[in-house]
Amino acid sequence: MSATSPSVSPPLSAVRSDRRALLRAAGTVVVAAGGTAAVAALSACAPPPPPPVDVLLGPEQDARTDAVWAQSAIATAPDHSAALTLIATQRTAHADALRAEIDRARGTYGDGTLPKSSTPPVDPPAAPAPPPTPAAVRAQLTKSQQSAADLAQGQNGFRAGLLASISAACAAHAGVLLA
Repeated sequence: MSATSPSVSPPLSAVRSDRRALLRAAGTVVVAAGGTAAVAALSACAPPPPPPVDVLLGPEQDARTDAVWAQSAIATAPDHSAALTLIATQRTAHADALRAEIDRARGTYGDGTLPKSSTPPVDPPAAPAPPPTPAAVRAQLTKSQQSAADLAQGQNGFRAGLLASISAACAAHAGVLLA
């Protein structure tokens, strides 16, 4: 007798069924891959979702509105013109700082150009008619102050500091300059 045992081959029907199972599995993989490719191709044709609107757009609009209101209120209270002019100037600076942060967050291309913004620039609102009183400007500033403070709580880093600073300035405008 030999030291090695003779090799036993499986029955022919077992080889055929294993081969068929292997071919079925391979076919399933090919069909699944084709389906995945078809889904990927169809989704590539769909337009990408629009980028989210920057959360600083609201505070920028508030700042531009406050500036216009303060400038307009000079007509109703010329004795407060220095305070109202200062408020208008500072609220315009706030709006510009917010816009600079919106633009910074969106980034620049390697050639220095800016990508198309999903957050369009805010146009200054029209002056209210009739011109608001200093009390109305104070109420508007108080709303802007609270809005900036609320939004600052959900931000971090520079954005939180910017919004907190704007909130504090609005509180000073309403509580000191227009008191």
